[in-house]
Order: sequence, then structure tokens, then C-alpha cells
Amino acid sequence: MATTFTLNGESRTLDADPQMPLLWAVRELAGLPGTKYGCGMALCGACTVQVDGAATRSCVLPLSAVAGRQVTTIEGLKSREAKAVQAAWIDLQVPQCGYCQSGQIVSATSLLEKNPAPTDADINSAMSGNICRCAAYVRIRAAIHAAAHTLKA
Repeated sequence: MATTFTLNGESRTLDADPQMPLLWAVRELAGLPGTKYGCGMALCGACTVQVDGAATRSCVLPLSAVAGRQVTTIEGLKSREAKAVQAAWIDLQVPQCGYCQSGQIVSATSLLEKNPAPTDADINSAMSGNICRCAAYVRIRAAIHAAAHTLKA
């Protein structure tokens, strides 16, 4: 069965089981490997994408749930906020192993797109579902603040 949605700004139709997790549809059928598999239970955040601008765990979301909607993966982040987040990630050398970083960056971008001046509490809340096995949380928070500061300028 075919599902049509917008993927990174382009209309896409994927012929797959409507119950296939969006994660696998994006990685295997659309050929976008930036979104990672972590736990398969929406607990770690490695699979985070934006669905209509909201950070969403793609490992438990069926493909059918995005019919007619906008999905943005790490490969498709182009907003001013996304560019600020990506630059801050590089400047502050946030990643250690890097596995969780696509999900972290998507979540941070979603936060800044909705709240351009987040507090530590806002960041903690928005990022709470993203686990970093290397414990780069201090650098992640600093990078989000740095990106927010850049966006003010």
C-alpha cells in the first residue's frame, strides 16, 4: 500500500506496509540513513524526526500516520534555527561517539523553532527523551544556549 507525504520538502510516495515504522521507511525505502535506530521503543530519541515541526520518535510511528504530513529528518533540516544548532554543535564539539546526535539536533532544532530563548528547564524538558550514552548533556545544553544566542543577533 502506498503512503504519500512530504519528506524533507519533497512529496514522496513509499510503497510499504502502512504499519512499517517510519524509521525504517525513511532509512531503507527513502535512503536517508541519518535517523538512527536506538531502542525501538521511543525511549532513547536516536530516531527523532520532525513531523509537522514537532520532534517525534519515528521508531514507533507507523508510516500510515504521516500520510499527507510534513516529515523532516536530520538530512532535511534547513531552518535558521537548525543552522544555528548545527554550528553550535561543531563549535562546542558536542559529539563524542555521535550516534545519538541526529536525534539530539532534531530535538534541539524543534525546541528553538518554538522557543527562541529557552531556559535550562525548557531545554531539560525538550531534551528529556534523548539519551546520550557518552553523557554529553552539559555540552548539549551549552550548544542549545549558544544557538539561541546566535539567533538573537
